[in-house]
Amino acid sequence: MDVTKHNQIAWDHYVDQNDRWTIPASKQEIEQAKIGYWNIVLTPKKAVPHHWFPDLKDLKILGLASGGGQQGPILATLGAKVTIFDNSEKQLLQDKTLSDKYNLGIKTVQGDMRDLSVFSDNSFDVIFNPCSILFVDNVLPVWKECFRVLKLNGILMTGLINPLSFQLDEESLKLIYKQPFSDLHSLPIEKLNALKKNNDPLAFGHSLTDQISGQLKAGFNITDMYEDDWGGESKLDDYFPAFIATRAIKR
Repeated sequence: MDVTKHNQIAWDHYVDQNDRWTIPASKQEIEQAKIGYWNIVLTPKKAVPHHWFPDLKDLKILGLASGGGQQGPILATLGAKVTIFDNSEKQLLQDKTLSDKYNLGIKTVQGDMRDLSVFSDNSFDVIFNPCSILFVDNVLPVWKECFRVLKLNGILMTGLINPLSFQLDEESLKLIYKQPFSDLHSLPIEKLNALKKNNDPLAFGHSLTDQISGQLKAGFNITDMYEDDWGGESKLDDYFPAFIATRAIKR
């Protein structure tokens, strides 16, 4: 099946359902950012350290698979020149709506994160990529494209998921799926059909080799990382943090 098309429709559906990751920044958050009080996330709960960012004034930032109006408008309010690239038209509309309302100058582009050919080499200073690589079946092209479109010394910030969290059954906490996990190929057919019927996105549990070493092999130097969890929303939080955020530089 065409996973990219399915996930596009699924995220459009999530916007209609007011999923938490489709609700844009509030007026209060925009106003607070104007006076220097702000936080944004790559993972569910923990804010990205401010020292991960260079001076944001006139910084060219690509919000990669970052539609939904949550991070882009905050960064634009802080003075960055923001482009949001996302597979979902309705997620992009969340950013455009806030951009028009607050005159933020955000550009929106629809497409597949594995193909950034719409952008020239060395186009951006920062790529901000919240947890979204799980929605493509092969993450390695993403790292290569990120490296290409970043300027020398450009920064890639990305949210990753520990693949073990896909392999465990959350209720029994038993290891039931082999790595690499794929909704498309790992799930029993009835569970896969239920995802399709519910218009849920299909996800892929990439190995840490592909997620971490993949960045290194693309040419990045990883300079920092932290772990995060679901904030009490998952039983897995009692055993290990399911999320990893990394900061990498193009050298």
